[in-house]
Amino acid sequence: MGGNQVKYNSAKFNALSTTGAIAMVIKQRTILTRSVPFLVIGLIVLVLYLHFFVGIENLIQLFQSVNLLYYSLAFVVSLLSIAFYSLTWQHFLKLLSIKIGFPKTFLFVWVATFVDILIPAESISSEISKAYLISRSAGKDTGKAVASIVSHRILSMAITTTALIISSVLLIIKYELSPFILIFMVIVIIGTLSSIVLLSYLSFKEQTTWKLINRILGFVEFISRGRWQVTNLKTKAKKMLKLFQEGIKTLIERPRQLALPVVFSLLAWISDVLISFFVFISLGKDDVSFVVIVIVYTLSMAVQYFPLGIPAEVGLTEIFMTSLYALLGIDLAISAAAAVLTRLLTVWFRFFVGYASFIRWIGTEFLTGDG
Repeated sequence: MGGNQVKYNSAKFNALSTTGAIAMVIKQRTILTRSVPFLVIGLIVLVLYLHFFVGIENLIQLFQSVNLLYYSLAFVVSLLSIAFYSLTWQHFLKLLSIKIGFPKTFLFVWVATFVDILIPAESISSEISKAYLISRSAGKDTGKAVASIVSHRILSMAITTTALIISSVLLIIKYELSPFILIFMVIVIIGTLSSIVLLSYLSFKEQTTWKLINRILGFVEFISRGRWQVTNLKTKAKKMLKLFQEGIKTLIERPRQLALPVVFSLLAWISDVLISFFVFISLGKDDVSFVVIVIVYTLSMAVQYFPLGIPAEVGLTEIFMTSLYALLGIDLAISAAAAVLTRLLTVWFRFFVGYASFIRWIGTEFLTGDG
């Protein structure tokens, strides 16, 4: 009788796991299906722009002349960028005593990258994804995990903003810039600095952060007309906030141990910039200023935060990069080829690897019951 019960429970568990896995697969396929039309729209806009303003024949000739050795180096630094980014986050997690191995952290970063590209809310979708993935693995340590994610975000933004400010000054000295570029650079710098200040302020002010969370949950309860009871959610949020604050305090109390995350974050940023650098060299253009590459990289990242509903802002970002390179004195066809080749590595390659990682995570989740 007992043996039969065990077999029954085991069969029931397997059935539930299978059902859950199928539900997850259906859900992610639904997201993909809804995103495809927007991707197609973005690609059509890009193709039309390349056809009428650049010339498809010119691009094909440039693609055929690409030096595969240097483009392979661009591919390698693209991988290194993700690896260094993962190492930065891994070290933050380690400082907060969250025991998650690097392979899992690396996997989570790829999954978050996939979501980041797929869902047109790139300023927060990656962080939310990582917080969810960590909550599946770390459970009660979710608040500290969020502290690691926020700290990582602040560090990355600080490095990017510093590089943008320095390169902007050098660019202004060297070039006569159009008002459009100047205004856009100022907007990005002010916006990023404001985000850093706001995130830092909320990280240190527990009462202010709780008031904000409380108001958001109150608003959710109001618009749901009482259908969603958020009392339980408020209790969990309060506990998570306490753990988050503890995590932030732990990191502040260990300033010397933050040196390694800073180094890894710098290496991740340098690797990202080197992608475009090697792409230009692969096109036979080895005289492009590194400062120009930094400016275009940073500003194009800002463009991807525009909420236009297109995954990874496909089409818009390539056109923006092409136009900005051209405004800074680079041949239009070379600019377009560099933008397309760069985005093949920073969007499409990462999209498909991220998707494969997502599928792998789903399999791991339901085979082991451990995110």
